[in-house]
Amino acid sequence: MKRLLAIAAFAALGVTALGAQQHDMDKMQAGGSLPAGWNVRLDSGSTKPEGVSVMPMGGGMHFKTGPAGIYYRAADTKSGAYTVSATFNQVEPSAHPEAYGLIIGGADLAGAGQKYTYFLVRQDGKFMISRRNGAKVDPVVPWTDNAAVKKTDASNKGVNALSIVVAADKVRFLVNGTEVNSQPTASVDAAGVAGMRINHNLNVHVDGFGVK
Repeated sequence: MKRLLAIAAFAALGVTALGAQQHDMDKMQAGGSLPAGWNVRLDSGSTKPEGVSVMPMGGGMHFKTGPAGIYYRAADTKSGAYTVSATFNQVEPSAHPEAYGLIIGGADLAGAGQKYTYFLVRQDGKFMISRRNGAKVDPVVPWTDNAAVKKTDASNKGVNALSIVVAADKVRFLVNGTEVNSQPTASVDAAGVAGMRINHNLNVHVDGFGVK
């Protein structure tokens, strides 16, 4: 009897693991092109927009993603004091919390030595800040609840305006006009390319992306 129970438990674990794996698979989108001037770096390392749909829409950009990745323009390379901002409208909830937001300090974004700092929110009302250096990710602020982050659920489209304000001594991270965190400028990658990060399996509309 114990043997049968153990086999049943093992089988259930196998089904659960398989289900989780399927749940996490990229839902590849038909697309394959980007608006003029934009580049992509998928988490696979590919610099081609395979499996993602990025379309100009209503003065903004509409993303339907399979794979996760970053999106950027070489013209948005900044140093010194500047602000990068955009408004993200998660059109529908994803199957589990997936993140979107801004990047700063990008370098070698098409190469193995990619570097950037990223500031993301997700549909369960959390935000995070991390630094990427090649394949390594160093958390600056782990996923943290904050009332400024608007949630997305079946009845609510979470619209979140994100800003990163870089100054000589401090970098401020804001959601919907509320500062949720700040870091010494020397502790993050701030000088370089600014852009956006959209994780996998998301349907997100972005308005007002700009660097000034």
